[in-house]
Amino acid sequence: MPGLLARLLKPLAALVLSALLALGLAPGAAHAARDTNSYDGNIYALYAGNGSLVPPRSTLADAMANHRPIVLGYFLDDSAASKQYAVVFNELQRLWGRSVELILLSTDPLQNRDTHGPTDPASYWRGVIPQVVVFNSDGKAVLDETGPVSIDAINAALSEITGLKPQGDVTLSLSRDVNELNSEIVASR
Repeated sequence: MPGLLARLLKPLAALVLSALLALGLAPGAAHAARDTNSYDGNIYALYAGNGSLVPPRSTLADAMANHRPIVLGYFLDDSAASKQYAVVFNELQRLWGRSVELILLSTDPLQNRDTHGPTDPASYWRGVIPQVVVFNSDGKAVLDETGPVSIDAINAALSEITGLKPQGDVTLSLSRDVNELNSEIVASR
C-alpha cells in the first residue's frame, strides 16, 4: 500500500510544483540582480558569462612555485560590487590568456582564520572586496588595490612584469547593459 500511495503522490507533487513555478510563487524563485547583495550563484557564469574562472586552475602556492605572474582577485558571490566587477576578471582572462595565472577566490573561507605564510591567499586579503593583487614571477606583489581597480592599472602592472602587451583590444566599457544578467564589453566612444 505505501508504494501505491508514493506512486500517486509523485505526479501530484510534480504538478503542484510546476504550477507554483509557472506562477512565480515557488519558494526560492530566482531573481538575480547585479546591483544587490543577494546570492545568485556563480557570479562569473551569471554576470561575466564565463563560469570557467572559478574555481581557479591553480593555487597561489603552485603558481608561485612555478614562478608564474599572478593576478589574485578576491570576491564574494553575494556582493553587488563583486558582481559588477566580474566582467573585469573575465576581460583579464581574454587579454592575457595563459600568460598569467588568474586566481579568483571567494573571501568566505579566508575570514577569521590564521594566515600561513606568503603562499597563503589569506595573507594578502585586506577585508575589502573586490581586491586585486598582481605578483611578479618571483612572488612579489607589484600591485595591491581594493575596490573597482582600473583594468588599465592591472594591464600596466602585467605588461611591466611580463614584458608582454595584452592580447587584443584593451578598451573596456561597463556602462552598456545587455540584459539584467550580463554586460557586454564594447568599445567606448
